[in-house]
Amino acid sequence: MPHALIAKYGEARLPRYTSYPTAPSFSAKIRPRDYAEDLAALSLADPVSLYVHIPFCEAMCWYCGCHTSITRKEGPVRDYLNLLGREIERVSEAAGGALPVSNIHFGGGTPTIISPVDFAALMAKLRQSFAVEAQATIAVEIDPRTLTQEMIAALGENGVNRASLGVQSFDITVQRAINRVQSIEQTGSAVSGLRATGVGSINFDLIYGLPHQTVQSCIQTVEASVEMRPDRFSVFGYAHVPSFKKHQRLIEEAALPDAAHRNDQALAIAEALLAAGYVAIGLDHFALPTDQLAIAARTGGLRRNFQGYTEDPCETLIGLGASAIGRLPSGYVQNEVALGRYADQLLSGNLATAKGYRFTGEDTLRARIIERLMCDFEVDLGALCREAGFESVQLLDGNAALAELIDDGVVSLDGDRIVVSQDARFMIRAVAAAFDAYLGAFGRTHSKAA
Repeated sequence: MPHALIAKYGEARLPRYTSYPTAPSFSAKIRPRDYAEDLAALSLADPVSLYVHIPFCEAMCWYCGCHTSITRKEGPVRDYLNLLGREIERVSEAAGGALPVSNIHFGGGTPTIISPVDFAALMAKLRQSFAVEAQATIAVEIDPRTLTQEMIAALGENGVNRASLGVQSFDITVQRAINRVQSIEQTGSAVSGLRATGVGSINFDLIYGLPHQTVQSCIQTVEASVEMRPDRFSVFGYAHVPSFKKHQRLIEEAALPDAAHRNDQALAIAEALLAAGYVAIGLDHFALPTDQLAIAARTGGLRRNFQGYTEDPCETLIGLGASAIGRLPSGYVQNEVALGRYADQLLSGNLATAKGYRFTGEDTLRARIIERLMCDFEVDLGALCREAGFESVQLLDGNAALAELIDDGVVSLDGDRIVVSQDARFMIRAVAAAFDAYLGAFGRTHSKAA
């Protein structure tokens, strides 16, 4: 892709579009009683997904953009799990029964900071309150540096069948610059232990755009990673937003690559993974051809949610835990972010809802357009508009951002079909943003588009 276009679009601060509308649109007008009504309206016949947030780590990684707190004590974690248990019960009660669950994802923070005994108790609570399907996908995010053999055993015993391991980079210079020193041996030990206990699907998270990172170090990280043959890779560009995440001020800004170098790193990682037999999935995921994510991408079943790309077909995602976001047919709901406020809500007998958003018909249409662009790099705008009762001209006329993308050769428009150029796929967030009716309305800083 021409460097002029990388410079033009790559420096833009844009959402990752794991949701639409994005979080800055959420309003405190959505309260616990509204969420309770939404839960009561759900059908007990339709499977849902659960996201369970564990907001604790033993040390802060300076690049981190997650909602997490640092602790090395069991007490705060155990207190939080007691509150989480209350929320699980309250959500189930509001839904009027045990909703069927086909997917559970434990995110953080570091979910494996929980003791093995407490993890078993949490899984038991979920199974008591929801009808967790026998073949449910149960995934856990893991920091290999702190994963114990006892925890590995607990994951296997409690039905976990997918694990996502944070790797980021194996370059020791980069690791020291982001306060996350993690050896290849630690990572390999975690992978072999998880596989031995029955966790059949392994994902690695890699990041480009980190301080002191180079194309060569990115390639070396991929080479070391593919030796362990994870089933999937998630490859993200580092989002440097020190005004929003104060610990990122510890990162040396002068050591961060510019948009052109970030693009070079992303391309190098992609080329190395493709050469190793992985297939590209959407913007930033890669998978072995036999993996369910790759199959979904080939068959038109790829979706987008808060964890990135997924093959999960559920229309409802219930968020549990502080800061967790859920998606229901009516809109989004987000729990209180601060642990104190989360506790206050639950101890007062409420759900933990802090804010949310109610969909309009146009929101739903734009969300479908953005999701298909992010997943397929093309969209039949006319077909989606007709299904929603809209005219495509309503989204095309006066769309200056889309017109500029067309003039620059980033996308082509054939009738009502929009297709992203093969060599411009790293700019897909800029294309999606052309259909975002709220972008820039809330003054929120996002990550760079490339």
